[in-house]
Amino acid sequence: MGRTLENKKEIVADLESLLADAQLALVVNYQGLSVAEITQLRTKMYEVGSVCKVTKNTLMGIAVKEQSNWQPMTEFLQGTNAFILVKDNFPGAIKAYEEFQKVSKKTEIRGGVMEGRALSLQDIQALKDLPTKEELMARIAGGIKAVPTKLAVGINAVPKKLAVGINEVPSKLVRAIKAVSEKDQAA
Repeated sequence: MGRTLENKKEIVADLESLLADAQLALVVNYQGLSVAEITQLRTKMYEVGSVCKVTKNTLMGIAVKEQSNWQPMTEFLQGTNAFILVKDNFPGAIKAYEEFQKVSKKTEIRGGVMEGRALSLQDIQALKDLPTKEELMARIAGGIKAVPTKLAVGINAVPKKLAVGINEVPSKLVRAIKAVSEKDQAA
């Protein structure tokens, strides 16, 4: 039994909603994967905040037709495709897919779309090399923490140097007076 027109409209509406939330879409050839392997891929993507959707190319084509930033996806809509829709963790999603691909050895990325532009495999690899959201937050926190630490060390150094200087003044004064008195006695 085929899908009804109403059912297809619901699927397209769901795809449009998922695309509205996504910033990156990867098109993956999933030919040869079992249902269990596709479920495993979906789970890996869910763990990194992404969605793996398997749908007919025609329905995805209808979903992207009205959205100019997703229209380049139409060049990848051939064969058996799964669509990985990534909200914000590009490196995490791409790395999770690559881990899955190493194990299954049955899938390949056909391409991707981001900000109205079709992405090549090299573009996708460049996105993978970006730091993750968590890594960026850690770097920013480390930078923010370093400033007060350096300031505190600098502020503590001033009184220490002042105290050392004050302690040195009397001993140098005594030596100077002694040197002058010895000079006066010798003359």
